[in-house]
Amino acid sequence: MQTIEFEVKDHIGKVTLNRPDIHNAFNDVMLAELIHVFQEIAERRNEIRVVVLSGNGKSFCAGADLNWMKKMIHYSYEENIQDSNQVSECMRRLYSLPQPTVCRINGAAIGGGMGLVAACDIGVAQEEAVFSLSEVKLGLVPACISPYVIKRAGEFKCRELFLSGERITAEKALSAGLINEAVPLSGLDEAVGRWVFRFLKNGPEALAVCKKLLETVPGLSLNEAGTYTADVIARLRISEEGQEGMNAFLEKRPPKWRVS
Repeated sequence: MQTIEFEVKDHIGKVTLNRPDIHNAFNDVMLAELIHVFQEIAERRNEIRVVVLSGNGKSFCAGADLNWMKKMIHYSYEENIQDSNQVSECMRRLYSLPQPTVCRINGAAIGGGMGLVAACDIGVAQEEAVFSLSEVKLGLVPACISPYVIKRAGEFKCRELFLSGERITAEKALSAGLINEAVPLSGLDEAVGRWVFRFLKNGPEALAVCKKLLETVPGLSLNEAGTYTADVIARLRISEEGQEGMNAFLEKRPPKWRVS
């Protein structure tokens, strides 16, 4: 890995953006490495129960690398489509991971960096972090990340963020629904650890199905959702994890979630 770090310990997969000298700005290499790692994490779901995404240095992610952007000026439409699809694929893979994802926002999250935040399930930021969708200031738009930012903050707040391009504080990001917590930098790891611990207590298959529900149900009619959700819960009730969870509750003991 040239641009990121990846380690697995105690069922936690830690993915760290590692270009601190340029505020973890991403280019085609980082995107390719993130796509590869997210695919590996999905395939290792029995081993990796929770994912933490963070950045080295003072920033979380400053968006696209300026040197990469310089090359784009001369790209054809076909070359731009290829690059844009890579951004979309990275965000989609992160958003669709079966494991819960916690974004540890150690500093500024700008442009595509906000896309990574929004594609995670939980965002915990240090209170001095700043956020911005500044693409309009360059005559561009937050296109490939927009599905995830809009899902997080809703159209009302995104009209302000997309159209102004202004920076907002962690406090405002919290009130907008972009993040779940804003804490002092000294307490960032502790706050992230609390979310990780919560998820490790829950059934891993149930968590994966919850994420699938959130992705699928909004696009269904009420009749379709009724059929789909009835099938989901029926299957879980007879699954090994569901049986263990219900028996553990009735027997007043902690469930023995299977981890291989």
